[in-house]
Amino acid sequence: MVKKRNSQHSSNASDNGDKPATLKDLLNADIVSKLKAQADEMKAAEEARKQAQRKQEEEARRAEQKRLENDFEYLLNNSKQDWRKHK
Repeated sequence: MVKKRNSQHSSNASDNGDKPATLKDLLNADIVSKLKAQADEMKAAEEARKQAQRKQEEEARRAEQKRLENDFEYLLNNSKQDWRKHK
């Protein structure tokens, strides 16, 4: 029976609007919209930075691969030594 009283009491508390105030409730709608816009801009800038970094890393890999393709020692060490296929 005690549990019933507690559940009724808690439902009455939420009906009365005794919810704690959130930061969104305390700030003006204009400020909230500006903060959301700033957050979106920051996310877009971070995504652009990551994309540029990926592109730079890919270009570095391509340059390294091209350098290795012209390196005779690398090609010799990484080639298959089965010369019977080339007869």
